[in-house]
This record gives sequence, structure tokens and C-alpha cells, in this order.
Amino acid sequence: MGHFWPVLGSGLSFLHFMKKLRWQFLLVAFTLLVVSALLLTQSPETTQVFAPQAASGGVYSEGLVGALSRLNPLLDSTNSADRDINRLIFSSLIRFDANGKPTPDLADSWGVSQDGTIYNVSIRPNATWHDGAPVLSDDVLFTIELIKSDASFYPADVREMWKQIQIKRLNDKTLQFVLPEPFAPFLDYLTFGVLPKHLLEGTTAEQLPAATFNLSPIGSGPYRFQRLIVENGQATGVELAANENYYGGKPYIDQVVFRYYSSSQAALAAYRAGEVLGVSEVTLDVLNQALAEPNLSVYSGRLPELSLVLLNLNNPEVPFLQDAKLRRALLMGINRSYMVNQFLFGQAILADGPIFPNTWAYYDNLEHLDYDPEAALSLLKANSYQIPASGGSTRADKDGKLLQFTLLHPDDALHTALAQTIQQNWAQLGVEVTLQALPYDQLVNDRLKNRSYQAALVDITLARTPDPDPYPFWHQSEAINGQNYAQWDNRAASEYLEQARTTSDLEARARLYRNFQVIFSQELPALPLYYPVYSYAVDQQVLGVQVPPLFDTSDRFLTFPAWHLVTKRGAVQ
Repeated sequence: MGHFWPVLGSGLSFLHFMKKLRWQFLLVAFTLLVVSALLLTQSPETTQVFAPQAASGGVYSEGLVGALSRLNPLLDSTNSADRDINRLIFSSLIRFDANGKPTPDLADSWGVSQDGTIYNVSIRPNATWHDGAPVLSDDVLFTIELIKSDASFYPADVREMWKQIQIKRLNDKTLQFVLPEPFAPFLDYLTFGVLPKHLLEGTTAEQLPAATFNLSPIGSGPYRFQRLIVENGQATGVELAANENYYGGKPYIDQVVFRYYSSSQAALAAYRAGEVLGVSEVTLDVLNQALAEPNLSVYSGRLPELSLVLLNLNNPEVPFLQDAKLRRALLMGINRSYMVNQFLFGQAILADGPIFPNTWAYYDNLEHLDYDPEAALSLLKANSYQIPASGGSTRADKDGKLLQFTLLHPDDALHTALAQTIQQNWAQLGVEVTLQALPYDQLVNDRLKNRSYQAALVDITLARTPDPDPYPFWHQSEAINGQNYAQWDNRAASEYLEQARTTSDLEARARLYRNFQVIFSQELPALPLYYPVYSYAVDQQVLGVQVPPLFDTSDRFLTFPAWHLVTKRGAVQ
């Protein structure tokens, strides 16, 4: 508010004004005395500060890249769009947080026997299905029977594992799982979406894919199915409504609308047209466009993938690959930062080992090897890798074996560009690499599984398996018929992996994995390149959005019940 000062008219004397002003001074002085007396007799009051707080209401709409198949968590392994929606409709016994630690979902508690073979799991007493029926132990047993069936969509090794586990129903809300031997990653296998027995009883695994339930599902998650959006005879979207009886508390956003689009470009166009508030996946081809949108926030989360160069350490054609110092020089000779920036637009994190960063099992103090071709050359020369006297540009080991080998890679544009860069980088070191592109299935099934390769550029994907458990890829027992394609044979590392797999103490497991990672970084049985990231875009009017490191792309909804569109004025204590 402005200040208004008295205006002196020509007929008003200065003395008269001063008399009036003196009276005002006296009045102010008297007022100050009264106020001071009051302040002395009263206790001070706390001043409240008000700030916006989350409130219920609003509709969030998202452009989902993909198409509807079946809204059933036992059938969505090959359809990420289905998994995104199922994540909000269905619950599992256990979820994993952003650090890969198990947290309660339907199960409010669990306990493990001292020998690590018995797990008692208690279901929340207030957990109910969207139709009001209670979630019971029988629902979990029913779902596991479907998973175990030879007709289920689950991998054969998962089905076989469940067949070896004895499950006891202790009461309506408590289950006991008895394992044949200790297996610390077991909690990973309790993340399946639980189905309602009272609605699907009598439906076999063979019949499940055709069940009408899949198009009008009832779950126990934070959102309940409302309706399919159908246009011209095709499902173009799905509407969900907040579950007011959700055991985790009603979500803030009242309604969620998913609309299907064929590509990230189409979903981004829908955002620009005002049809949606979010884009489920921002692929590299539209990343710069999304970043240029003034009101669109782009979030990224690390994917559960690792790109690396596998080296066949037991191939007699390339005996020099058994030398850890050579392998170290090869890693220092790869310009990984250039590859990430040039071909992935910066959407990846440089890797130092096989365990994902920002998880409980990751060791932060691993040695990081930067691109340093001069140091790599010095290391090669110091270990007798010299240019032969006969000349040429390819180095040889002390036995005269030329540093020549073939690098297999998937026959897509990205991996071809990566492989060509590696080839050029290593040529500067005097290492001659021949490239061979193969379809990914053929590369894995015909070459890696048969160990008929020298080196290979590959991606390891550990989607929906938050427990790190590097055992299958690096334990010496897996070198012949398992997934230890590098055929790394290190007894100390294998012992750490064995012990970490059989103890349920998280701190003890972290120490064991730390020791394993240190040995891995020293030995480098494979050359880690990067962990790719997943990008996702949401309009700035959507508040509370957090995208954690991902074990599945649907994990971007881990904190969705806390997202909000409406705020209220609340006092800050």
C-alpha cells in the first residue's frame, strides 16, 4: 500500500499544521506506551508460514507408447505398456525401492529363519480387492499355481524353482515358504502381481490368456480399472480411478487416463496438441524435441542393463586375452564418453563393474578408468607387447602372437557404430580388430552359448530382478554350460558370490559384493562400457514426480500415489 502525505493548502498556516502534527506525535507516543505494556504482559506467539501442499483431485493423462494386450500381471512379460498399467492396478507381496531393497507391499512383514530356508510372510489385514473382498493367503497360493504351470508365460527356470518350494498356508493372512536350500535372492520372486482367486477360480493357465478378466481386471493396487476407451472398434486407451480403500492411502490424483500411441514421436505430438500430460518413453530420436518444450520436464532413470565387451578368456586362438594387464589397457583405450555422447546423446552412465550404481550392493570406491590411450600404450609396451621387427601396425605378445581378434556385435545401427568406434580406438594401440555383425539371437545362442567367439559387444539385461546376484554370469561353475560366457575362473570371486547368495543379512551381502567388485575391477574379465538410462516426460503442472533408478520401466510409477495436480494452502510447522 502507498503512503499518503498531507497536502498544505494556501489558507493553512505552518504553525497550525505543526500544532496538528504535534497532537499526532503525542497520540503515537501514547499508543506505543500502551502496546509496549501489552507486549510485556503477554507471551510471544509463533508466526506460521504457509506453503502449498498436495491435495486430492485432477486427472493425469499419459501418452503410452505401445498397444493393449492383456491387463494381467502374469501375462505382461513381453508388453511394457501392459506392465505400466498393471503396476497401478495390481499389487505384489513385496516391492523393491530405488536402492534395490525389499519393501512391504501386500505383505506388511516377513521373517527369515536363521538358516535362510524358511520365509514367513504376513499379508496386510486391511488389504482388499477393488470389489471389496479381502486379499487372502489363498489368492497368493492360487497365483503361484498358475505361475508353476508349464503353460504359464513365466520362464522355465522360474517355474522349476517354484515347483521345488513348499508353500504352507498358516492362516488367512500368513504364508510360509520352505526352500530346499538357502537362496538370498528369493524375495525377488515375490514381486509377481497377485490375482484374485474368488474371480478366477477354475481358470487354468491354458485358459488364462483368453479370460474376460484381462479386459476388465480387478486388482488391489492404488488404482482400479474404470473402462476401456474404444474408438472405431479398437482400444485406444484405459481409464483408471483412485482406489479410496487402498491400504497405502488414497492417491492424490483422482483419475488416470492412458492413451496408446505407436511411437514416442506420436505421443509427443499428442502432448503438444494438449491431449496428454505425459509421454511414457522419450526415445533418442525425439529427446531434443522434448527438451525444447518449455513446460515439459524430462526425467531419466538408470535402466537395469549393462553394455560391455565380453572376452573369451579360454579360447586358445587368443591366449593373450588371459592377460589382465592387456585387458586393462584395452579398457583404457576405449573412448566411452565419446560413445555415450555421440551415439546415446548422453543418455547413459559410464560403468565400472557388473553391479548397478545407486543400489545397496554397489561399491562406490571402485577404480574408474578414464580414456587414456597414452597410458594404455605405456602399459602395453611395459608388458612386452611390441611392434614385430618385421614391421606393420599390429603389436604382438612376447611369443610373437599378433594382437588380432574378431569382435562380434549385434547388427543394428547403434551397436555397429559402437563397435566401429572400439575398432578405431584399439587400432591406435596397435590392436587389430575385425568386426562381425550378427542378429542378436544368433550371437547369443550360436556363438556365446557355444563359446565359439573371441570377443563380443553385448548388453546384459536384468529387468525385474532387483537383487544383484552376479553369480550366473561370473561364478566359475557357470563357465562351461551357464552364462559365464567369458569363462572367468577366479576362485576368490566365486567364493564371495557363493556366500552372498546364501546369507540373508543385507550388510554381510554388501561386504561380500564389495570384495567381488574389487576383484572384478582388478581382473576385468569383461570390459564394462555403460548403463543406459530411460527418459520419461511429464508436464510441469504435475507435481511430486520422482523417477528412481529402474529395475523395470514401470518402476517410474514407484511414487505415483504421491504425484499431484492440486495443492492447498498448508501451514509449515
